[in-house]
Amino acid sequence: MTNPLRDAVLEIEDHADESGWDARPSVFASVPTAELLAVQPELVGEVSDSTWTPVQQEGVPPEHELESFLSRLGWPEAVVGCAVVMERLMLPAGAEESLPDDAAQLRRAVRDHPDRMEMRIAAAVLRDGSRHCVARVRGVDGLYEGPDLVPGLTDALFDTLAD
Repeated sequence: MTNPLRDAVLEIEDHADESGWDARPSVFASVPTAELLAVQPELVGEVSDSTWTPVQQEGVPPEHELESFLSRLGWPEAVVGCAVVMERLMLPAGAEESLPDDAAQLRRAVRDHPDRMEMRIAAAVLRDGSRHCVARVRGVDGLYEGPDLVPGLTDALFDTLAD
């Protein structure tokens, strides 16, 4: 059985992977493919035949401003879901004990930490509450995935769909 939301998230992450690492965050609106093609028939053959088509949005701020950006974002009814691709630096357990409180110093300390891992996260939600995430660790083969992989991020995305 196929899962259209999972397929869309994998497509978005694959698109990000083709572009390489060290990219700014990307936000996507998920629109019904049939409706998109009705309005823009010139896209026939360029978009997949999936249920939804992710449409990349313009004007997304740098990574450290993404949370604030998402808290102000809203979508029209024609958008059935949304997604984000972002990169994060992760530290091993216990590393937070030696980190500074100041936000700028914290970003610098995490960036320079010798045991940091770079991770790309793609997450998507639909208006019905469905969600799916995939994560890729730089230098490691394979993907981690699941609906609850990054619950804070999917909650923030779902809030952008609220009326």
